[in-house]
Amino acid sequence: MTAVHPDRPSVRRPVPPAVFAGVAAVGLAVSAWGARDRTTWFLETFWVLLGLPLVVLLWRRFPLTGLLCGLLTAHALVLAVGGHYTYAQVPAGDWVRDTFHLARNPYDRFGHLMQGFVPAILVRELLTRTSPLRGSRWLAPLTVCACLAFSACFELLEWAAAVIGGHGADAFLATQGDVWDTQWDMFCALIGAVLSLLLLTRTHDRSLTALRTRVMRRGEGT
Repeated sequence: MTAVHPDRPSVRRPVPPAVFAGVAAVGLAVSAWGARDRTTWFLETFWVLLGLPLVVLLWRRFPLTGLLCGLLTAHALVLAVGGHYTYAQVPAGDWVRDTFHLARNPYDRFGHLMQGFVPAILVRELLTRTSPLRGSRWLAPLTVCACLAFSACFELLEWAAAVIGGHGADAFLATQGDVWDTQWDMFCALIGAVLSLLLLTRTHDRSLTALRTRVMRRGEGT
């Protein structure tokens, strides 16, 4: 039986970070196998290819909360699926389109919703831990603005890909003939960021507190 120090509140054992990293890495590898278009796969999963090694390298200096790790892993899998099939041809999206008689495969919309939902917690965590905005009323609106700015930058990257690649970039753009696709993408990211803050702020605060407690205990043990 493990003794519990009376002055220290018990903290639920978190999921090991290696589990999240392993799930993301396996998902990435599986998505690469037999991908419909190698260039599209690379463009869609670029952020995972960049972010996963970065998180691993910086982990000892800057560990992330369990909530953020879980969200980043989920987002990595969403990107991996989109990269494997291309967003316009994801089977689950085709099923939703046919079942609800939609005009297009909605997986791209879901991907851009996640583009706001997950980065909102990432931005909130970075600002809370590295800036004076912790506890500020400006934290939420600035987080949303940052997510919308990232979405706009991503749309500029898509525009550059279209200019450089021409019709070869159609699979990456996944516009599916919608002239308002860019605006819809940014709007979905905006909705995702707002929903994320409304639904997860309290959970994220608890996760941040748990992380600080673990870091303090680790420091006391050294």
